[in-house]
Amino acid sequence: MLSSNLLALLITFTAAITWLRVNDFAAHRGWISSRLSRKIIHIGTGPIFVLCWLLFNQSPSARYLAVLVPGLITVQFILVGLGLIQDESAVQAMSRTGDRREILRGPLFYGIVFVVLTLIYWKDSPIGMIALMLMCGGDGLADVLGRKFGRRKLPWAADKSWIGSLGMFLGGWSLALGILGVYLFLGIFPGSLADYFPALTLIALAATLVESLPLKDIDNLTVTLTAVILGQIFF
Repeated sequence: MLSSNLLALLITFTAAITWLRVNDFAAHRGWISSRLSRKIIHIGTGPIFVLCWLLFNQSPSARYLAVLVPGLITVQFILVGLGLIQDESAVQAMSRTGDRREILRGPLFYGIVFVVLTLIYWKDSPIGMIALMLMCGGDGLADVLGRKFGRRKLPWAADKSWIGSLGMFLGGWSLALGILGVYLFLGIFPGSLADYFPALTLIALAATLVESLPLKDIDNLTVTLTAVILGQIFF
């Protein structure tokens, strides 16, 4: 059992690092902007990681092996952000302005959330993966759409827009629905997708409202915390 989980860990780690490095390389070469690269990493890392959970068996050690992936990547974020590791590609891909210290805010919180929710919820409950998908798909798409099309700003947050909030809801809701659907199809969670639909929609709406607040660099924490609290109530 341990050998199969070690293989799952290797595959998960390879998939995650490949995703990060491809985007690092693209941003460093100037093929995409560092801001867009940051959000592509933000959106795609979560689904890749959570789908890789399926490779692990049900042994008690599985979650602790799986969490090594976001854990080690988060340690890398810290070391790069502090300047202890020189990685210009990572800085260009994960910062808005090219300042390595920015990695110690949003990207670091992103990694910490993955570590905590993996350890707490794993495949025992859909709460963790729903919260992660709302953070990845929702918060990521909100920024991408908001910056490109967000001309009409929210009355209570001058740097956020209606189209960004729509992206937050649709991106988070659809990604959470898709990943949850895979787990339901494989019989890991009970019931059908229709059983989860109302609660998931309400959680996504609440997360969208929280994301729309004029708070800087802590959306990765506030969105997931909102989803977790409501998930505990509904599930």
